[in-house]
Amino acid sequence: MAPKLSDSVEGLRAAGNQSFRNGQFAEAAALYSRALRALQAQVCHRYPRVRRRWIQPNSESVNLKWKGLRWLHLYWRPSSNPEEESVLYSNRAACHLKDGNCTDCIKDCTSALDLVPFVVKPLLRRASAYEALEKYPLAYVDYMTVLQIDGSVTAALEGINRMTRALRDSLGPEWRLKVPSVPLVPVSAQKRWDYMPSENHKETAKIKSRETTTAKNRVPSAGDVERARVLKEEGNELVKKGNHKKAIEKYSESLSFSNLESATYSNRALCYLVLKQYKEAVKDCTEALRLNAKNVKAFYRRAQAHKALKDYKSSLADISSLLQIEPKNGPAQKLRQEINQNLN
Repeated sequence: MAPKLSDSVEGLRAAGNQSFRNGQFAEAAALYSRALRALQAQVCHRYPRVRRRWIQPNSESVNLKWKGLRWLHLYWRPSSNPEEESVLYSNRAACHLKDGNCTDCIKDCTSALDLVPFVVKPLLRRASAYEALEKYPLAYVDYMTVLQIDGSVTAALEGINRMTRALRDSLGPEWRLKVPSVPLVPVSAQKRWDYMPSENHKETAKIKSRETTTAKNRVPSAGDVERARVLKEEGNELVKKGNHKKAIEKYSESLSFSNLESATYSNRALCYLVLKQYKEAVKDCTEALRLNAKNVKAFYRRAQAHKALKDYKSSLADISSLLQIEPKNGPAQKLRQEINQNLN
């Protein structure tokens, strides 16, 4: 005789996990559903008038025209244990994915992420479901979000490669302008700081700040490099539109993921020049040249910044270095004449 199944949330979840491991996905999904009902019943006992979980407004719900507390009840239900509830939704989503039910998988992953945002498993499962439904832009966003959390996740790296090829084929070379923006994962959710001890909170905060601003003490993962590249290209598009302040934010965000790209520094320097922040432009050009000693744009922009700061000798030195690399560079030759006039 089979042992009686526990009606507790923990017992039902454990039974669901065992059924999943045995390949009984429909049975596992049913057990997770029972666990969810048991968990939600705890809330309904405490809040008897609240029956439904938080959902995003849509045209159907708006047409109901509910107001006041009844509107609140439609849109919000507290959770006695959001972490446990999120796991149950994510686990049930895995069952749906195994059974090929991508639509319900996406719904459950979204519910899990509504409760606890920026969790790898539901993001990966939702990305896989979107990919199976050929909703490549949405899959791309979820894979990229995973890589912000943990840049070493192989499934996300492979997914990004597949989505990049698929989006390039379907949307053309400017496909990045046509996909939704990738949400920025807060520092607290990023795995690269999970190892830090919590005993000394002040020291931990200092280390986090140092890594956030310079990223010099860690080698960027493949996911970090890809995220940095995408952000740099977003910055480039903003420059083309004349939005230099916003472009600076994108370049800065890019450098927080990988500070090994010389062009990102020299591109941000251009924005600083336009905004007449000449000292910042000099700093960025210097960093760009540290990474690539033949970055012509960095020499030229630093020369421009030095000239604006009336440091004509430094400006002339930069132009001279540039002309050694490209002797026939017209703008550099013109700028050298202007600097010589100021020196004479």
